[in-house]
Amino acid sequence: MSAAPSALNETPPHYPLSGITVLDLSHVYNGPYAALLMALAGATVIKIEPLHGEHLRSRGDLGGADLPFAMLNSNKQPVTLNLKSEKGRGLFRELVARADILVENFAPGVMDRLGVGAADLHKINPRLIYGSSSGYGKDGPYRDYPAMDLVMQAMSGIINSTGFPDQPPVKSGAAVCDFSAGIHLYGAIMTALYERERTGKGRVVEVAMQDAIYASLASNYGMVHARGDSAPERTGNRHGGLGIAPYNAYATSDGYVVLNCPGDHHFNAVLDVIGRPELKVDPRFHTRSLRVVNFAAVDELIESWTKTLTKDDVAQRMLAAAIPCAPVRNLVEVMDDENMHARGSLQWIDHPKLGRVALPHSPLVFEGTERRPIEPSLTLGASNDAVFGAWLGHSEQELAAYKAEGVIGYTEEELAARAAVI
Repeated sequence: MSAAPSALNETPPHYPLSGITVLDLSHVYNGPYAALLMALAGATVIKIEPLHGEHLRSRGDLGGADLPFAMLNSNKQPVTLNLKSEKGRGLFRELVARADILVENFAPGVMDRLGVGAADLHKINPRLIYGSSSGYGKDGPYRDYPAMDLVMQAMSGIINSTGFPDQPPVKSGAAVCDFSAGIHLYGAIMTALYERERTGKGRVVEVAMQDAIYASLASNYGMVHARGDSAPERTGNRHGGLGIAPYNAYATSDGYVVLNCPGDHHFNAVLDVIGRPELKVDPRFHTRSLRVVNFAAVDELIESWTKTLTKDDVAQRMLAAAIPCAPVRNLVEVMDDENMHARGSLQWIDHPKLGRVALPHSPLVFEGTERRPIEPSLTLGASNDAVFGAWLGHSEQELAAYKAEGVIGYTEEELAARAAVI
């Protein structure tokens, strides 16, 4: 493993990925999320951006995008580098020679056209794990199609499967394709890292967003297999395979709750909670299959009760009976979630640019090791001197020349100082 020198922010050796150095060239969501998981597992992650910054930084001027950038770039050391210049590629090759992992999510072929594709980089560092993600993958007829989360939701069937049967299709509110690809990319890279420990050799791993999201529609595909053309395309808040009832969002006096009763014992418990135990022998509701056939009657029965109570009251009563239930919460409520804050998976952080914000930690918990403290995302190029200077060993004079030539960028602080002089 390539131990990160003291010029970089090292993590104590008890973190799982301590001593691993990652070059994160990715942008927006899927690649940065994979690299974030590595950073919070203890890796030293150098975020390499073009001189103007990665795409997600530029969305901040429209409001709202600064927080997503902060959410995905904690504990990373940002540098700027012009890979379109030969000197920039030279510096990049110096980084690669000392790195363990590279993450990129450019369109297929971009890195090769720049002269820093996987084959070239493995000549420099045969132990490098090269992780790549794109919409449709590096081969196949869709290889060159541009792809982002919305496009992938459409191509994967998510949009057509979301919404109500009598209404137009709706995209998922969450960027599910991006983040599913990021999680799979992390898994692929870690698998290759494990292999490298046995063989000493790196390899290229790839995750296509289209591939990563397919299995998430398992219930819907099950219904298509069973019913063919008669299967409804959208089921609203009901089960995607129409195989469970009750399974829906139910109105309350102040919002909605969701309820899922996969087993007969769950439904019998619901009948006890709502004060209708006599319906346990009702032939319409006696088994899951019968409840599915009579789902409209099931939903009417439950909602006639839930509408008389608040969503939290309904949820508390159902949960007390071990029934899968939750209030439908807005994002402000979720940011204050007591369970996530108690576990440390969501933390209030004083961010130097954004003020007090709730930032996510990694969902990966390593028992016996405390969570790595969240270090707020840094300004563009903030680690240029530490990485290119102290780590790679370039002098102050060389760094100044690189900045003047547009090989690496000036930091925000340097730009402000230059503007003040002018």
